[in-house]
Amino acid sequence: MNKPNIIFINTDQQRFDTIGALNAPFMETPNLDKLVKEGVAFNNCFTSAPSCVPARASIFNGYYPHNTGVLCNGDTWEPSWVERLGEEGYHCVNIGKMHMVPLDAKGGFHQRFIVENKDRALNLDTRAYAFYDEWDKYLAHEGVEKPSREKYKTFEDYGEALGAFEWYLDSKYHADNFVGNMACWWLKNRKSDSPLFLEIGFPGPHPPFDPVKEYIELYMNKDLPLPDEVTEEELKNQTLHHHLLREEMINPTSPRCKQRNNSNHSALKWQKNPSPKQLKRMRAYYYANITMIDEKIGKIIEVLENKGYLDNSIIIFTSDHGEHLGDHGLIQKYTMYDCVVKVPLIIWCPKRFRGGRKINSLTQSMDIAPTILELAGIDVPGSFDARSLIPLLNGEKENIREYVFAEHGKDTANYCIKCTDLMTMIRSKKWKLVHYLKDGEQECGELYNLNNDPGEKKNLWKNNNYQDVKQKFLLLMNDWRLKSIYRARPTIMEGKVESSKGN
Repeated sequence: MNKPNIIFINTDQQRFDTIGALNAPFMETPNLDKLVKEGVAFNNCFTSAPSCVPARASIFNGYYPHNTGVLCNGDTWEPSWVERLGEEGYHCVNIGKMHMVPLDAKGGFHQRFIVENKDRALNLDTRAYAFYDEWDKYLAHEGVEKPSREKYKTFEDYGEALGAFEWYLDSKYHADNFVGNMACWWLKNRKSDSPLFLEIGFPGPHPPFDPVKEYIELYMNKDLPLPDEVTEEELKNQTLHHHLLREEMINPTSPRCKQRNNSNHSALKWQKNPSPKQLKRMRAYYYANITMIDEKIGKIIEVLENKGYLDNSIIIFTSDHGEHLGDHGLIQKYTMYDCVVKVPLIIWCPKRFRGGRKINSLTQSMDIAPTILELAGIDVPGSFDARSLIPLLNGEKENIREYVFAEHGKDTANYCIKCTDLMTMIRSKKWKLVHYLKDGEQECGELYNLNNDPGEKKNLWKNNNYQDVKQKFLLLMNDWRLKSIYRARPTIMEGKVESSKGN
């Protein structure tokens, strides 16, 4: 069989429980549902990091953050394995968000049509953002002022909206519509016969939650799942990190949380006790944005079929990480709760892999890396932390991982993670442990029995009955990191993995 076209669709900040066919009956996602029903869905896929840049660096390098050196959103990175696809004859193109730093890095792609964060103001003068992307240029050409967090702050309901705003421009100007339309346009006009690797990065449903009106009405008329009440007991057992993160999202100018730009992240101002009405609106807008993206995915698939690409194409869909949406009394990301670290992953190719299956093995989103290389007929580096999904797709194995891991360092760019230098998660199907490192010493942590407490509300870290479990998982975490560093050392020493250059 000829080398397959590989279409990699990546959303930003999309929770696992937001696809109709994946036990979310309130969602309107007919095109993703079709990919699930005809493809293979992974029910236990986890990101390598709970924020955009380190998560994406892991996917496009095949290593955990401690090996890429990309531990937070301010760290510099470029992917490496995309170059290997180019060397083997693939035409490598990115349309939309990649969140490389710097934003206009080539990253092994032959062409990049870059669209980055939805609410980024034009006048931010930093190394990462002093740059106009394709969407900026389009809006400027049309004479339209780009929506930004500074604009949303002028809205009368800014303090009550929880980051949910109806899109106030024509729908064609919306970032997700723009990316979807650009992908369709580019595919329609492509003339090359070489195999295609196309990464399509939708900026949504990352906040601000800003869908157009017709999709909002669709969800406001539904009964939607709302966050469970956050009890005083749960709050008491949360770590200092959780409390500072909550404070940061409520008041970024707080003395304990003062940000560099004194502005709420992504036009999202949180509240300590939002009402059910506020929470429903916020979730409705978030879900509506996903339905908008789903519609564009359907259009992209239609173009692929019309161009004759679909018969020899593999479609991979995932997201870099999830979103709290009020769970645990929090918003945004930056924690190791499942609502943040668990992500959707679908691989569609009915002619290669039997469809209609849901795989329960623990996997990591970076496992996409060796999977793509194998599908392209390229040898996978033995130093990879990532593991190929091919044995699961072929039905040769039921499990490839006993544990999954995620990491995040102190976020020097946004000050979102302040009270720890390094936060690390180890998770099995039954247990989750989160370790916090501060100045070389461990100050606090999290431990959850996921069988008895799937909502992760009872932190057992200090419970004397579970100290043996805690010590077991701390030793497993240490063993994992040492083996990972040793295994990856040849690649790192050769300089093939971009390390952090700070911020």
